[in-house]
Amino acid sequence: MDITTVAVTLRVAAAATAVNFPLALGLAWLMVRKRIRGRFLVDLLVSLPLALPPVAVGYFLLLLLGRDGPVGSVLHGLLGVDLVFTWVAAALAAAVVSFPLMARAVMVAMEGVDRRLEASARSLGAGPVRVFFTITVPLAYTGILAGVLLGFVRALGEFGATIIVAGNIPGRTQTLPLAIFTEVQSGDSGAAVRLVGVSIALAVVTLAAHNWLLERSSRGA
Repeated sequence: MDITTVAVTLRVAAAATAVNFPLALGLAWLMVRKRIRGRFLVDLLVSLPLALPPVAVGYFLLLLLGRDGPVGSVLHGLLGVDLVFTWVAAALAAAVVSFPLMARAVMVAMEGVDRRLEASARSLGAGPVRVFFTITVPLAYTGILAGVLLGFVRALGEFGATIIVAGNIPGRTQTLPLAIFTEVQSGDSGAAVRLVGVSIALAVVTLAAHNWLLERSSRGA
């Protein structure tokens, strides 16, 4: 069961990171390079999941994705699909909660790119998309990867939003935090300690890679 729980946790965190990555790149480009109107409001909305209790985020997703919700009703009516209480719902919950951390890290990384290099590429005829993928992203990639890892490690530890919108179903939606909660409730201290150890190991590996990338980025700067 521990292996299954770890597998579900990694799948949920990986899916959440995959969903967030292109969104974080696009948002960072708009916020840092385009200076869009309503920037303050967008920044506020992006940061909101950090300020709200994760349980509130999960309840909002439950209202949105439930069979009677605006998204859930459409999916159920057209495809006969229910997202709530599935690993997909757990991944979406982890994505929403971890997105602010990833997005802000990517923004900081892009802010550190010398705009003169981008301007030089534009003067040679490169379009904005080509400049973004051949100049901005390669120069900011260590910071971007650090942001991705930060979002991934946050998704690994998500609990409150997940349990509301995805439940705590062993083998399907039960991630490591939920499994630890279950073992503590049942009084099985040995299993709880073992799961905590696995959680710490995953977090340490991810955070070590994150810190190494940040140090490498600082040396490069």
